[in-house]
Amino acid sequence: MKKVTLIFALFAVFSIPLQAQDSDKKGGLGIRAGAGFFSFGGEDASNNDYDNRIGYNIGLYNTFFLGNSIAIEPGVFYSVKGTQNKDFANSRAVLNYVDIPVLLRLYVSDGLNIFLGPQVSFLTRSTFEGDLFGSTVSFNTESVNNTDIGMLLGVGYNLPKGLNIQAAYNYGMSPVFKNTNADVYNRGYQLSLGFTF
Repeated sequence: MKKVTLIFALFAVFSIPLQAQDSDKKGGLGIRAGAGFFSFGGEDASNNDYDNRIGYNIGLYNTFFLGNSIAIEPGVFYSVKGTQNKDFANSRAVLNYVDIPVLLRLYVSDGLNIFLGPQVSFLTRSTFEGDLFGSTVSFNTESVNNTDIGMLLGVGYNLPKGLNIQAAYNYGMSPVFKNTNADVYNRGYQLSLGFTF
């Protein structure tokens, strides 16, 4: 219930219209989607043969300009993360989250910007899968933490007609697994395309 309330509160914030002074720095509500390349990071993860797994992310954001060169951008996204393991069963972890980032964007030119900000993620589903004897075997697990805290940093560029592109690094700081001292975190890159209405 707390997650639903938080998401509705963010949508209420999104309903506030705000427009930048420059037409090439368009503020307001937008939609963004893209691909993610995630794996497990941390000291304990380096002892395993983890590899990047391709997932996706899609959601809404709202850009609030605080002048011509600084903007605040909260968002709500559905993201698929996890990792791939190079073993005989091609085993993989598929972790689904609702991500809520709050980014600070600094515009270094009319379109080019760099950004940084915290992100809290709520787990919606976790599955561990493997390929055995020509079929896929999967089972759910309760061992994954329900909340993930991290940071996003990256670079973006505003294209004409409200389009924008960005590349981000997602640096997870909360352990992936419960009740363990394992130093394993969600880490990965995201490439996405957005449109501001």
